[in-house]
Amino acid sequence: MKRPVTAESASDFIDAKINSLGDWRGKTLARVRALIQKADPEIVEEVKWRGTPVFSHAGIVCTGETYKNVVKLTFAKGASLRDPARLFNSSLEGNVRRAIDIHEGDKINEAALKELIRAAVALNLEGKNKPKPKQEGTKPSRAKKR
Repeated sequence: MKRPVTAESASDFIDAKINSLGDWRGKTLARVRALIQKADPEIVEEVKWRGTPVFSHAGIVCTGETYKNVVKLTFAKGASLRDPARLFNSSLEGNVRRAIDIHEGDKINEAALKELIRAAVALNLEGKNKPKPKQEGTKPSRAKKR
């Protein structure tokens, strides 16, 4: 059984990942990580799915994946977020997720990215505050009077 990665070791893991890349992808991941942390100082860093950096606050906000030609920020509930700056440029066909592919040399709209992070956190927090819907076919419990 795998042990969960602690927040401190997750941050260390992400540091090591950034350093191991040693090219534009590491610099880009470090830059977006810093923007995420500035947008929401309460963000929690995690590592899931065989080493994928995950940024969470009341649920997953986004992941920071690195591939040969792209750094991909996948927003767990991206389809529900307003994106007036049109940052989302990948995974546009899905009903839930949306992603931002950043290629070498791309300029990052820092203000718009921070707003998107804040909106994703607000959406997560909104979901935590809603009462859970009752399932159909269940009867309310009745306490016996004594």
